[in-house]
Amino acid sequence: MATHSTAAGAREKPGLARVLHDTRYVFWREMLLPLRDPFSLVFSLLQPLVFLGLFGPLLGAAVGAPAFGGQSTLQWFLPGVVVMIALFGTSMTGSNLQYELMTGSYERILATPLSRSSLMIGRALKEWAPLVVQGLLIALVCIPFGFVFYPLHVLAGLVILGIFGIGLGALSYALALVSQSKEWIFWGVQQTLLFPLMILSGIMLPIEAGPGWMRTASLFNPLTYLVNAERELFAGSVGTDTVLGLLAALVTAAVGLAVGVKAISRNIR
Repeated sequence: MATHSTAAGAREKPGLARVLHDTRYVFWREMLLPLRDPFSLVFSLLQPLVFLGLFGPLLGAAVGAPAFGGQSTLQWFLPGVVVMIALFGTSMTGSNLQYELMTGSYERILATPLSRSSLMIGRALKEWAPLVVQGLLIALVCIPFGFVFYPLHVLAGLVILGIFGIGLGALSYALALVSQSKEWIFWGVQQTLLFPLMILSGIMLPIEAGPGWMRTASLFNPLTYLVNAERELFAGSVGTDTVLGLLAALVTAAVGLAVGVKAISRNIR
């Protein structure tokens, strides 16, 4: 009886209130798996630490300090690694959906009164929540090696990253719905777009060191503005790059949600 009353109350909530209520439900449902298996979160820290420990020194030796705008290699490279973790995590949100499509659990979720946008926001936030923990842990681990930690700036950077992740996760969700009968299409499109966007954003190497056409192409890459914002915030500053990064994150979230909701609406006709 209590369950029926809760569901009825959720249906009565209008607009934003209902979306927030449903997002909380979807988020908690998605978080149950990593909470039951926390070792996967700990293990996922190994890859970024390997990048920082092995690629970082090579990067500094190959490119040189002037390319980092006066920052140390670690101070410049760590925000890019955090963005890379978020990029891989949220862009693969659709892979979990494909599994649910195959097992039939997705159809059962659609039969509930949950708002369609909350299905995407909740899943994307599930990918963002571990990122906050991972980002903070990685930053703390790097402090003895010369990384200067600015807590409030780092948290602000992770919030902007979460907004961007909602949009990217929604686009991944939509791609999974479009390619639900052909899993290889999802991975083909995801991998084909992921690496060019990552390279052209300057995550791994300073884009300023590339040829002119790459610098021009990076201006049309929303990830470029996000990476620049994270580097500015992780360095303890707030300026134009932060504003542009926030705008890029908001636009990505708006576009992603619009495309995702439309994909769900078509899927349930």
